[in-house]
Amino acid sequence: MTPRGQTQTALVSIGAAVILVALKLGTGIATGSLALVSAGIESSGDVVAAILTLLAVRLGGQPPDREHPYGHRRAENLAALGEAAILTGGGVYVVIEAVGRLSEGGDHGFDPSWYVFAVIAVALVVDFSRVTISIRSAKQYKSAALRSNAFHFAGDMAGSVAVLLGIGAVALGFQQGDAIASLLVAAIIFTAASRLIYENARVLMDTSPLAAQAEAEAAIRALDDVELRQLRLRESGGHYFADATIGAAPDQALVASHRVADRVEAAVHTALPDSDVVVHVEPLREGLDLRARALAIALAEPAVREAHDIAVYRRVGDGRCDVSMHLKLEAATPLAAAHEVAERIEATLRRESDVDDVQTHLEPLEEPFVATVAEGDPAAARIAALVEERTGAPPRRLKLLATEFGLVVFVDVIASPEATLEAAHDMARRLEQEIRRNRPEGSARIIDVVVHTEP
Repeated sequence: MTPRGQTQTALVSIGAAVILVALKLGTGIATGSLALVSAGIESSGDVVAAILTLLAVRLGGQPPDREHPYGHRRAENLAALGEAAILTGGGVYVVIEAVGRLSEGGDHGFDPSWYVFAVIAVALVVDFSRVTISIRSAKQYKSAALRSNAFHFAGDMAGSVAVLLGIGAVALGFQQGDAIASLLVAAIIFTAASRLIYENARVLMDTSPLAAQAEAEAAIRALDDVELRQLRLRESGGHYFADATIGAAPDQALVASHRVADRVEAAVHTALPDSDVVVHVEPLREGLDLRARALAIALAEPAVREAHDIAVYRRVGDGRCDVSMHLKLEAATPLAAAHEVAERIEATLRRESDVDDVQTHLEPLEEPFVATVAEGDPAAARIAALVEERTGAPPRRLKLLATEFGLVVFVDVIASPEATLEAAHDMARRLEQEIRRNRPEGSARIIDVVVHTEP
């Protein structure tokens, strides 16, 4: 929802603009002062501009929808351009009238009275209050429309000062002072219009906000183990939208990569609190060890669904390496197509500076097995006894699954908490081999044994 303060600020601006139009334009027409008439025309533009601002603030505060996924905040920038057009039209009128009076010369019947100076004083007070309120609200709500109003009202105040000086000159006997003051007001109008056009056209053209871009890049590069590849930033109504592309190790789990993306989002939010961040993660190819580079090369092939058992054999003497890996593809993939995939991976890996040879093993990607719990199979008692004999404790969990191809054994065994992972893995490997060798008669064939070690 649009903050209530923004709407109130816009309504106050409309009321103040109506008061100033009545004072300046009415007094200017009554006294014949072109400067006051010009200021009144400018303030009448303020009424239209303030109404545009109110509509823009209301529209800009609406949440994103299907047709406007980035929200409606740029309605404020469009409104600011509308204000610039109104200002420019008023400035052109003022210049034409002032030049006409100066070219004619002579006395145009303007005799400044005391109430003329009183009107200008009231206008200055109103303009000053409008500038102060608009600047404060623009900072608080990050509103482009309210910020443009502040510039506009500051121009009004400067114009009122110019009108005061011009009428003062007429009171002292310099009759051309009124027309010259009008030209000064026109110059202020054109300056304000040019600034509005420049600032808001840059936003609508998606010009990157360089200062904000530098802050966001610095925040991301300050993170450890994050490679920033690209950052695109756009601004809309004081709100930033960031698209960041970062690199992550190819063997990094999806959850770990997501955590890295979260860290990048948090860093950008810290640098630019009012921002919406999208992070795209790509696999790294530089600064990796040979195993990680091999995995990245294999997974870059769309047909490869999984790469595992990657082994690197570094030879004594020349330090060159032989690499082996297992590649899993869809089971229905023709052998010729799978072979071409393997050849491309091997050729790419051989181009690595320290690789001499590559050997790949092709495997079909397994479909889910149909399994049931194997109740009463004689293998269960033999496995439990074997585990207790080898580890000194019965298995914490033992489960046998029956498939059409044979038995799958899940067994949890206890190892010393001080044991290294390498020692625990070696124990599990030897236990797996013994379970396979010691299958009792009458039991189904064991096709897989999964040993889980815990302290």
